[in-house]
Amino acid sequence: MEKRRIGNSELYASVIGFGCWIASGSDYWAGTEEKEIIKTMQAAYERGINFFDVAPVYGYGNAEKVLGRAVKGFRHEIIIASKCGLVWEEVRHERPCLAKESILAEIDRTLKRLDMDHVDLYQLHWPDYDVPIEETMEAINMIVKSGKVRYVGLSNFPIGLAKTALKYTPIVSEQLLYNMLDRNSSHYHNIPLHYRTHDQMVEFCRNHSIAIIPYSPLSQGLLTGKYKPEKVSAAGIHDVRNANPELQGDSLARRMAVVSKLITVADEIEKPLNEVALNWLLAEPAVATIVCGARNIEQVAGNINATTWKLDKETYQRLNTILDEEGF
Repeated sequence: MEKRRIGNSELYASVIGFGCWIASGSDYWAGTEEKEIIKTMQAAYERGINFFDVAPVYGYGNAEKVLGRAVKGFRHEIIIASKCGLVWEEVRHERPCLAKESILAEIDRTLKRLDMDHVDLYQLHWPDYDVPIEETMEAINMIVKSGKVRYVGLSNFPIGLAKTALKYTPIVSEQLLYNMLDRNSSHYHNIPLHYRTHDQMVEFCRNHSIAIIPYSPLSQGLLTGKYKPEKVSAAGIHDVRNANPELQGDSLARRMAVVSKLITVADEIEKPLNEVALNWLLAEPAVATIVCGARNIEQVAGNINATTWKLDKETYQRLNTILDEEGF
């Protein structure tokens, strides 16, 4: 599989990565059992995926534990990316916290859950506007110096705050909400986004040699062309997609209408919509690796298939024209 460099780091990531939110547990994603997820992670590695993205808040520690068990046999051949900055006193009540002492404690808990001595990429999960960025970066520099972290990335940071962070330590990546339906979204799961990916962050990242790592590349299933709202709704609280306002009511109807137009283009070129959506992201050179969730080996294979071909310029422009016309 093609590999792309993550910023100015020595890390070269497979263009398709593995998103470990899916390993939170069946209380958060319906139909995700630990044994199956571990098999899926191992199959992803065997098929060329070397980038695994996780966070403490995914399953409140569970995803990190599952990932650690899954990759024991090949830890030194892959890139482990985790995060800090979302903490919780009780389950389902997390809050941003990038205070120095909190970060120093978080990295140790992460390494214990992963059963590893370092992570390759440590990302500040969300901005914390109550803590001076200088304090945050002091803690980050301390854990880099200690060897617990190799490289530093951001996630969901607007340009102004990202520029300030850059004054204190090298930043090699930024993880952003980015897909065909979320080119410039203003929120994610009701969390405000103080950036616009397509209109602001792409150029900023290009100019600063910061790799873009898109998350939610298939809009939590909408861009597979197989999304079944009634099935997700029936899962009740056991599926995090029920908490996404964009997958409810009029917002969902509007998105489904656009998806139908995108499917028409995908059918014309005889490719599945999920592969088209991933190819659309990979057409941007600043994108290094895409965080793709997968419940099973078949979904891993479907994601990887997107790397076996590329969108031509005409089709790429047709897709963008549809998105422009529909206001996405």
